[in-house]
Amino acid sequence: MPSKKKIDKTKLRNQAQYHLMLLPGVIITLIFCYIPLYGLIIAFEDYNPGLGFASPWVGLDNFKFLFNQPNFVRTIWNTLYIAVFKLLLGIIVPVTFAVLLNEMISNKVKRVYQTLIYIPNFMSWVILAGVMMDLLGSDGAINVLLGKLGIEAISFLGNAKVFPWTMIISDVWKGFGYGTIVYLAALTGIDPGLYESATLDGATRWQKIRYITVPLLKPTIVLMLVLALGGVLNAGFDQVFNLYSPVVYSTGDIIDTYVYRLGIQQAQYSIGAAVGLFKSLVSCILVCVSYYMADKLAGYKIF
Repeated sequence: MPSKKKIDKTKLRNQAQYHLMLLPGVIITLIFCYIPLYGLIIAFEDYNPGLGFASPWVGLDNFKFLFNQPNFVRTIWNTLYIAVFKLLLGIIVPVTFAVLLNEMISNKVKRVYQTLIYIPNFMSWVILAGVMMDLLGSDGAINVLLGKLGIEAISFLGNAKVFPWTMIISDVWKGFGYGTIVYLAALTGIDPGLYESATLDGATRWQKIRYITVPLLKPTIVLMLVLALGGVLNAGFDQVFNLYSPVVYSTGDIIDTYVYRLGIQQAQYSIGAAVGLFKSLVSCILVCVSYYMADKLAGYKIF
């Protein structure tokens, strides 16, 4: 009988090509994600580019300064508000659309819809921002249509109350096609025999969705939720940055745009690094909490 050590060596030799395939990704991750972690020391210094990492040490002063700024507290609330609704609608809409597509009889029509809803996912926010400005501007197509219906024009990008929901709805519209494909893939794994048995028992289409489709989608929904919670504080920098203006800072300014203005435009590198570190720590905590809750409430583990 071959020894365990010999079996392990044989297994490793057989999987060598897979390890080599992963190597470039590991190297890139090491260079761009782990080595730069040394730069977090800037968050605890009064950073001067001329002195580099030898800048004066100030400890937690940068963090104290941040939390004493009313604008920073406001950006945290804005970020959570926009991100949480993006997260919730980013699950509800794809799941609903995937279930509806799954119930369609014609595969040709289903493929057409899949293609149409997935196209926006390939477009960057630089392109979509220009499209949205044309559509949602004061003289844009949407307001022209509202005017013909006798409805007063809405300032989608200039009204502080409307702007967050413009960001939420447009982000869901852009990304729900990808989520729909994921949930459709999960639906293909459901045993057709379950639906056949339900039909024999006299179940309606709605009852099949409620008692078979949705419960069996639960693990995939939990997985997507756990993966999304880690980036909940991102709230979409590229989207907001390309569409916001000083008029909507009170409700549209998020952590990432605040860091950009503070750290890049105003060259306060230490403060910018402190905000970034704070955001990363909160995201890490959210990932751990979501993983724990997924295990306890849904009995689902990723690792």
